[in-house]
Amino acid sequence: MTGGDGKTALVVSAHSADFVWRAGGAIALYASRGWRVKIVCLSFGERGESAKLWKEDGMTPERVKAIRREEALAAAAVLGGEAEFFDCGDYPLNVTPAHLERLVDICRALRPQFILTHSLEDPYNFDHPLAARIAQEARIVAQAHGHNPGQEVLGAPPVFLFEPHQTEQCNWKPQVLLDITPVWERKRKAFEIMAAQEYLWEYYTRVALNRGVQAARNSERKQIKYAEAYQRVFPHVTEHLQ
Repeated sequence: MTGGDGKTALVVSAHSADFVWRAGGAIALYASRGWRVKIVCLSFGERGESAKLWKEDGMTPERVKAIRREEALAAAAVLGGEAEFFDCGDYPLNVTPAHLERLVDICRALRPQFILTHSLEDPYNFDHPLAARIAQEARIVAQAHGHNPGQEVLGAPPVFLFEPHQTEQCNWKPQVLLDITPVWERKRKAFEIMAAQEYLWEYYTRVALNRGVQAARNSERKQIKYAEAYQRVFPHVTEHLQ
């Protein structure tokens, strides 16, 4: 991943908090470099990701959605990204052809330099691999010359899969370690906005610390303390093996 002013990135998040735990550092890092970072939340996570809220008396689906929406908007603002919500439902996620078309339009309009999304497998949460499939399908459709002829087609932005909650069960491997030390405090602040899932704050702090140790050990950058890990979908094309 390389940076530059005026460039863009796309994050496709199954639920309204996933992008915070798994890609908040990348969002904050690239936003700090002048990139426009668009976050698409397919669901508010109103059924399966909001257990704390459902313990409150008189809670309703619409109220849960409103709370999760406000949390996600505030967290995105802290990170420097911009969030858009598709409201595809939750447990199960119901992505319609119209939702796919909407994501294709975003891909073509945004023209991201890279896309971040979920792992391709997750036996604990079927919404996550579905979001990954939709993100990649939108990328492919956006590349098709026969889709809305006359529009400029999308190029070939790399796709990075952010770390799932239980990596071994998801056949996911950390192939890219991104140093997020400079923006860690912003990511942690975004954690603390997601009050509906407070139990994850310390878990993902430990994940960032562990990946930071690995990043330092796999490089000469011994100052790295916090990192995020990603798996690539497509080959890395380069002129230099370094």
